Amino acid sequence: MPKLKTHKGAKKRFHISGTGKVLRTKGPKSHFRRRKSKRMKRLLGGKVGVDSKTIVKDVKQALVGSSR
Repeated sequence: MPKLKTHKGAKKRFHISGTGKVLRTKGPKSHFRRRKSKRMKRLLGGKVGVDSKTIVKDVKQALVGSSR
């Protein structure tokens, strides 16, 4: 059976934590940064867990070949 390839788009957007949770970065932080407040930019800086079970399953399947 051939090796499974990592989906490169998923690899750039998602991250799997040490406990197996799927994390994503928050949205519009790279566009119009000058007009956003410091508080807003700080809040957009972190990572958030993905809640939907179906999306988590799809992302984990897409990230099969990637390292953590």
